[in-house]
Amino acid sequence: MAATTHTVSNQAPPLLGYDVFGADRVLTEAVERHLPADLLDDARGGLAELGRSAGSAQAAEWGTQANDNPPRLRTHDRYGNRVDEVEFHPAWHRLLGHAVTAGLTDAWDRPGGHVRRTAGFLVWTQAEAGHGCPLSMTHAAVPALRTDPAVAQEWEPLLTSRVYEEELRPAGQKAGALLGMGMTEKQGGTDVRSNTTRAEPLSGEGEYLLTGHKWFCSAPMSDGFLVLAQAPGGLTCFLLPRVLPDGTRNVFAIQRLKDKLGNRSNASAEVEFDGTWVRRVGEEGRGVRTIIDMVAATRLDCVTGSAALMRQAVAQAVHHSTYRRVFGGPLADKPLMRNVLADLALESEAATVLAMRLAAAYDAGTEDESAFLRIAVPAAKYWVTKRCAPLVAEALECLGGNGYVEESGMPRLLREAPLNSIWEGSGNVQALDVLRALQREPLALNAFLQEVGRARGADHRLDRAIRDLLTELADLQGIEARARRLVERMALVLQGSLLVRWAPPEVADAFCASRLGGEWGAAFGTLPHTLDLASVVERARPVER
Repeated sequence: MAATTHTVSNQAPPLLGYDVFGADRVLTEAVERHLPADLLDDARGGLAELGRSAGSAQAAEWGTQANDNPPRLRTHDRYGNRVDEVEFHPAWHRLLGHAVTAGLTDAWDRPGGHVRRTAGFLVWTQAEAGHGCPLSMTHAAVPALRTDPAVAQEWEPLLTSRVYEEELRPAGQKAGALLGMGMTEKQGGTDVRSNTTRAEPLSGEGEYLLTGHKWFCSAPMSDGFLVLAQAPGGLTCFLLPRVLPDGTRNVFAIQRLKDKLGNRSNASAEVEFDGTWVRRVGEEGRGVRTIIDMVAATRLDCVTGSAALMRQAVAQAVHHSTYRRVFGGPLADKPLMRNVLADLALESEAATVLAMRLAAAYDAGTEDESAFLRIAVPAAKYWVTKRCAPLVAEALECLGGNGYVEESGMPRLLREAPLNSIWEGSGNVQALDVLRALQREPLALNAFLQEVGRARGADHRLDRAIRDLLTELADLQGIEARARRLVERMALVLQGSLLVRWAPPEVADAFCASRLGGEWGAAFGTLPHTLDLASVVERARPVER
């Protein structure tokens, strides 16, 4: 008989069986703040249902299975016919199907649609982040398709549908469809104007054949793709259906799937076109202008996705520290750990509040709010996505060795954390986009300054940061070389303004003291010890109130 060597004790229980939405004070407050009263009950009910699913043991298991069994490429069938199919574990389809059913591809014409969808995206992708890619692409494609009413009439009802069908069939035979995107090529990367894929016009109106390649094609199992190619009139946007109306497969040769650091449940592919049939979307030569609204919407999802990763990492760290006992008491009550947890919680709250403010601007749809988004989206994308990886790494460390093993789920969060900073334009691209808006669109800067100015007079550190920012904006000499620093300050001032207006005093005080007032070190856990850190940590604890 084997001897019993020890009894397991002092281990935190798994963070399961809870409402991810209801346990997030910051998010629930943001939904209440940005939605009109007549939409609140319905929104709360739907988000609570989604939150319970996201916090369930079943969703956690789906996430594990989808990442432990990554997609596989099958180029040919048993007879040698080219099929170019990507096979996914059933858990992937369950995650994606649940998200589609919950309306995470539908926002554009729903009252309060972007606030509701952004909150839902933040909740559900905490269960598993990889399947957020096709959700984001599908949602974001709608404004691009609307540049051609005929194309939009055919495809938009499928993209906003709450029916998920995984089989490849002609779009007209499906009740719901997903859309991917292919912009970058080997020789150009971010510089899409250097694309070499050619589009040759056919006799049919708006019909072309493509020849070329895409170095990164997102969600290659989708029903269609928005791609850029060189037409006779210049770089143009096209809709590429995966299956043609007669049921035959379009030419879409998947050369290989990328072997990525993280995001392993999701497929990213290199694809070749050789006589691939497409429909033009928008005017010839206006491809970037046509697809830019899609890019902006996916950038908001990068902000939201990073906020989701941050929130899940902080929830796990606070949960573990609450149950773990060291040196005679709970780990979370130790002054130094409390400082770390509070610092992490501040970063997470600032990211969530900013993402939800951007979603509300989309719903407003006014000229001022659209101008605000022109600067705020790339600035937020630059800063929030960059803060994600160091935050997740610090949260993992809060669990010690327990956080370094795969079973904790923290390594998967850490591998995922750098991704949103790269997708849809890396940091330099975002900084340069902010500079372009500053130089070409004075209404955008005015809208941004009006937004941060709404908190003027409420905190002396924020006021000083706004004055310093105005001084920096007045000096455009050599601005490109210092664009990162400028955009960082813009994002921090915006976050500070939002927190001063909407967060509890202890949160706003701690954020302004550290991020704006300079009372902060180079690592998390270096907040001034005189702040009310216990209240900040308690606010972040994943417990339904």
